[in-house]
Amino acid sequence: MQVSVKRLALYPLAVARAGRIRSALLSPAVRLLAPSTRTLLSETGEWEKNYKTETRRRLEEWWHPRIMAQCRKDSLQESSDKKKFYVLSMFPYPSGRLHMGHVRVYTISDTMGHFQRMRGHQVLNPMGWDAFGLPAENAAIERGLDPEEWTKSNIQSMREQLDSLGLCFNWDREVTTCLPDYYRWTQYLFVKLFEAGLAYQKEAVVNWDPVDQTVLADEQVDVNGRSWRSGALVEQKLLTQWFIKTTNYAKPLLDALADLPEWYGVKAMQAHWIGECTGCYFDFKLKVNGEDTGETLTAYSSSPETVFGAAYLALLPSHRLLHGNSSVRPALEEAFQPGRDSLTQVTACNLLTGREVPLVISHKEAFDGSLDAVIGIPDCSEEDLTVARALNLSWTTVLKSEEDGTQTLINSDKFSGLSREQAFDSITQKAREQKVGGHLTSSKLRDWLISRQRYWGTPIPVVHCGSCGPVAVPEEELPVTLPKLQSLKGTGASPLEAAHDWVNCTCPRCKGPAKRETDTMDTFVDSAWYYFRYTDPHNPDRPFERHLVDEWLPVDVYIGGKEHAVMHLYYARFLCHFCRDQGLVAHREPFRKLLVQGLIKGQTFKLADSGQYLKREEIDFTDEEPVVRGGGPVEVTWEKMSKSKHNGLDPQEVVQQYGLDTVRLYILYAAPPEQDILWNVKTDAIPGVLRWQSRLWQLVTKLREARDLGEVPDPSLLKKKELAETKKFWGNKNYAIQEVSSHFTEDFLFNAAISRLMGLTNTLSSATVRMMQHSVEFEEALAALVLMTAPMAPHLASELWAGLCQVKNPLSPVLQQGGDVLQQIWPTVDPEYLEVPDFVELSVRINNKVCGKVTVPLQVSKDPEVVQQLIMASPLGQKLLGERSIKRAILSPRTALINFLIDE
Repeated sequence: MQVSVKRLALYPLAVARAGRIRSALLSPAVRLLAPSTRTLLSETGEWEKNYKTETRRRLEEWWHPRIMAQCRKDSLQESSDKKKFYVLSMFPYPSGRLHMGHVRVYTISDTMGHFQRMRGHQVLNPMGWDAFGLPAENAAIERGLDPEEWTKSNIQSMREQLDSLGLCFNWDREVTTCLPDYYRWTQYLFVKLFEAGLAYQKEAVVNWDPVDQTVLADEQVDVNGRSWRSGALVEQKLLTQWFIKTTNYAKPLLDALADLPEWYGVKAMQAHWIGECTGCYFDFKLKVNGEDTGETLTAYSSSPETVFGAAYLALLPSHRLLHGNSSVRPALEEAFQPGRDSLTQVTACNLLTGREVPLVISHKEAFDGSLDAVIGIPDCSEEDLTVARALNLSWTTVLKSEEDGTQTLINSDKFSGLSREQAFDSITQKAREQKVGGHLTSSKLRDWLISRQRYWGTPIPVVHCGSCGPVAVPEEELPVTLPKLQSLKGTGASPLEAAHDWVNCTCPRCKGPAKRETDTMDTFVDSAWYYFRYTDPHNPDRPFERHLVDEWLPVDVYIGGKEHAVMHLYYARFLCHFCRDQGLVAHREPFRKLLVQGLIKGQTFKLADSGQYLKREEIDFTDEEPVVRGGGPVEVTWEKMSKSKHNGLDPQEVVQQYGLDTVRLYILYAAPPEQDILWNVKTDAIPGVLRWQSRLWQLVTKLREARDLGEVPDPSLLKKKELAETKKFWGNKNYAIQEVSSHFTEDFLFNAAISRLMGLTNTLSSATVRMMQHSVEFEEALAALVLMTAPMAPHLASELWAGLCQVKNPLSPVLQQGGDVLQQIWPTVDPEYLEVPDFVELSVRINNKVCGKVTVPLQVSKDPEVVQQLIMASPLGQKLLGERSIKRAILSPRTALINFLIDE
């Protein structure tokens, strides 16, 4: 290995330093000060030579409570002088049983939490429960239970399961969305939205689930028109519903994506979800025969700068005004002629321009995107021009073409004379200032429908008064708590309507009789702000203190499934933008980095003809192709684990069989986080991580044995060839620290980090007994290896570290500072290593034929194993060698060249 001149000059100093350490260790006074870390095996004084199943079991039983106790202690000892790190995994619905998907996401967050603590950060890694929603209510109905009782029982069960997995959450910050001390503040935020004009109620044609008897958002209906949860065919129903005007924030949410890191394709998904924000809505007052009806209608224009040239306002035949309780419905029905554009006696006054245009019922079944009302402007659209002429409508020309090909506005009040681009900005801004529209959005995006006609959800804090209309419940009267009900059976309306003593109330404004809102909120509202509450979970006076949320947020890494990449992330981002505008927080975006993890899939077996899922014991595996016992073809696939598909795994059974650390390492090693894992214990990563754990154990065992031989460690006793090997240990250690640290902080490729640690393990395994006796480089490299393993396999690493700290006559101060492994400082790269030129271009040959070049770090360019691994992982290696059988790889000792000999 090539080393810098400075490094070679420093080497005698390292030898001298080691000599001084050795001399100091001979002093009885110093030996008394050495750490006395207690290991699992310290009671017998024996270190087992092999890492057997029973060793693993006893080791994890010993270290599990100690690690958990230390984590609880650390979480209560906040330090203001430490840099903060907020790692957040999406909180679960408390179903009562963990599944392997839970284990994967929480293993990732736990690993990152340990790593960042070792880097000296104050870590926030909280956990809570997304506890409202249909599953608990349906389960309670089936069992004759109160959903609160059912939910709390499940939370207790799942918390015990999480603890049994050794996951170090900040349990002192636990939140539960179904508890009044949480949903009080969900209601508070709703009131803020209501007061800002962003929460409103209107009649709408909605998706109705006839089985779960509730409204579904469009996103909760699949491509076949079935409910995402019950699978029932969704019906269309006209209901008065609550909405949150997320469209007002469409453009800021779209623009803010540019400043975020790449999120595994999620940014593109968010952008697609929002759409191109090239138009806006305007508000209109409706009249019939010149009489004001008091009703307001919003309509969209893709060219808002030309709004003064509107000729009509067009509605779809499916629009709520033709089907609901609107006062204009009779006039619309009278004029409607199916299959053609129908001019009505209803007119609409634009609240920005003051100009009045007629309502037209379009012959179309759909407009662009999700629109159901659009402004017809003949100057901008041939289609609009055709409609206006066919109906003999008048309009004002508002565009004038200039000699240079540009267009300016005319007949547009004070905006006349502006270019179209200038007018676009000025008119939309004026509409926003007057609160009559103007918020840029797309034609495909709808407002957020949050009404749910079920009991187990956050009550919407509004009362309906005959005199005052809808009135928000005052903050001092929050929370509006759920009443106890005798029956939860759905009847097509909210179960809360049966709670008459609860429904009937007094209007907060006029003190007259009123009724409470009986719809509850979509659970996405609860989860749109929980990351705020974790920063101040027990505050009785406000949802969170501004200085605390500003200190912790944005979340440094947010971890969860890609299935939440659109709705949940969009709603959470929206609410953060809103809270920023309300002065509640300092930032607009809640999450800095996003880590989306794939599914863990199990092998499924289905009858080829009917698609019926079969249990594994019903399959005959005698032949190469599996068949049903007794005969019959079987379709074999990999699908998301579930009980109904007979392909699920109980995490606790898997842990019992393989051990906590083995399962953790498997999950991290089997695939990059965003990819799916196909669980197959015979052929995939489990054998590999089991072998690696044994090899780590063997390294510590051999070092202990070497130091027990009685010879005092002395680096000066090493021969020239042995010194060269120790330089190799030093280089590989630094390279591993550099790579693993980068994987933990930048790309989250934990599988690549483990591969690098396996490579360092291989390098250290080549050490002779003499090197183990006398090399400080070997000792420090092994110490670094164990330290870097600790976040991923904390139980094993705890025992290995304790075993290292009890090695006789340690050369490195690292092993003399005491404390358990998770309390150690994360290793850093030696400064002199960084002074070595970074990379070398290596020529790659296959069967002596030049195939290309690959750049590798100079420090490892003479290590055959590492070079081969790097080339195999490169695009060139994957393309040319990925499927080939390699007989031998020859790394030239003199030139930058490697030759792969393969079978032709």
